Amino acid sequence: MKLSTKLTLFIAGSKLVIVLLFVLALPFLVKEIASQYANYTLKQQRKKVLSILKENGIDYYLRGEPNYGGYTMLKEEFIAFSPVGPKVIVNTIKNSQVLIEGDTLNYRILSYSFRSKNRNYLMEIGKADASINRYNKPLQRFTLYVLITLIVLTILIDLTFIRIIVKPLANIINTKLINKEFPFRTDHERIKTSTTDFKYLDDSLVLLISQINEAFYKEREFTSNASHELMTPITILQNKMENLLAEESLDESSAIAIVEMMKTVDRLKKITNSLLLISRIENEQYIRKEQIKPLQLFHEIIEEIGHRFEEKNISLVLDISADAVLQDVNKDLMFQLFFNLIHNAIKFNRQDGTISVSGIFLNDGRYQIKVCDSGIGIPTEDVPFIFNRFMKTNLNSQVGYGLGLAIVKSIAVYHRIKITVESGVDKGTTFKLIFKGESA
Repeated sequence: MKLSTKLTLFIAGSKLVIVLLFVLALPFLVKEIASQYANYTLKQQRKKVLSILKENGIDYYLRGEPNYGGYTMLKEEFIAFSPVGPKVIVNTIKNSQVLIEGDTLNYRILSYSFRSKNRNYLMEIGKADASINRYNKPLQRFTLYVLITLIVLTILIDLTFIRIIVKPLANIINTKLINKEFPFRTDHERIKTSTTDFKYLDDSLVLLISQINEAFYKEREFTSNASHELMTPITILQNKMENLLAEESLDESSAIAIVEMMKTVDRLKKITNSLLLISRIENEQYIRKEQIKPLQLFHEIIEEIGHRFEEKNISLVLDISADAVLQDVNKDLMFQLFFNLIHNAIKFNRQDGTISVSGIFLNDGRYQIKVCDSGIGIPTEDVPFIFNRFMKTNLNSQVGYGLGLAIVKSIAVYHRIKITVESGVDKGTTFKLIFKGESA
C-alpha cells in the first residue's frame, strides 16, 4: 500500500473516530450547555429582581400579603417570595418539582435568601425544563451538520496537502526505482523538493545508482578482458597437446593422460567462450534489427539437436503459429537462447518424457513463448538463483558449467524480454518468455 494511501486512510479514520465520539457525547454536551445557559439566565433575572427590590422594596411584589407567587401564561417561568427564619442562608440552583394549579412540573430553580425591612425572605426563580431543553435537538443537528462539514473540508485540505508533500517521493520512485533497466542511466535530475528527508533520499539513491553502475562496468570489463586474454593461452595449449598427441614415439599411458588434459582444456575453452559471449551481449555488440519467425527458428534448433530427443525417446509438441514474427531481434542470439532452453529441457528430462513449446498473443499485444518439460524439476528455493553465473541445481548428474541459463538471461535482458520460471522437484519446469508488443 502506498504511503499516501496509508496517510489518507489514517486521517480519514482518525476523523471518523472523532466524529463518532463527538456524536456520542453531543447530547450530554448540549444538555450541559443548555443547563449552564439556564443558570446564567436565572442569575441575570435574580440580579434584575434584586435591583427592583432595592429601588421599590419588597412591597412591590407582596402588596400586603405574606407571600407572593407569579408565573407566565404557559407556566414556563415563575417567581416566588416567602418569609424564612433569620438563620436560613440559601444560594443554590437545582432541579425540582413544583405544583402549580394542580400540575406537577419540573423546573430549574434558583433559590436565594435576602433581608428586606428587617425580615428574611426566600426568593425562588424557576425556569421549566421543557423550555430549557426545547432547542436541544435542533442544536444537536445543527452542531452535527457543522462538524461533518468541517471534517469533510479538513479531509479535502489534508488530501491536497498530502499529495503535495508526497509528490517528490512519488517522483523519486517513478524516476529511479520503478521499471528500471540495468545498467541504470546516470543522467538523473535531482528532484525539486523543500523536504530535507526527500532530498537526502534522492541524493543517496543517485549515489547508490552510480556506485552500482561503476561496479557493474568494472565487472563487465574484467569479464571481457579476462575472456579475451584466456583464449590465446588456451588455444596455444590446445595446439601443443594436439602436436604431442600426433608424435609416433608417444606411449599409450602418456597419450591417455594428454587426452584427459585436452578434455579439461576444452571445458575451459567452452567456459571462456560462454563468458565472452555474455560479455559481448552486455556490451551490446550485437545488432537487434532482424525479423524472425519463431516456428522456423525452432525447426532449425530441432534439426541440430534432434538426435538428443531420440536418445531419451522424448516427444516434442510444437504449437507455434506460422504467422508469428519477432521483430527487432538478433537471430543468432535468439537461436542461442532457445537452444539452451531446449538443451536443458532434454538434459534434465526423464526417459520417454515430453517437451512442449507454445506461442500465444496476449491481450495487450505482446507475444508469449512457453517452454515446458516433464523433467526432474528445480527445487523451489533454488528457482530465484538459476540465472546466476555458475549456479548449478539438480546436482545428481553432470550439469555443465552453470552458464547456460546465465546466457539466456543476458540475451533476454538485452532484448527486453520478460522471462519467468515455474518449477518444483518432480514437477517439471516451465519457462515463459514475453516479447514486447512489436511482435506480429
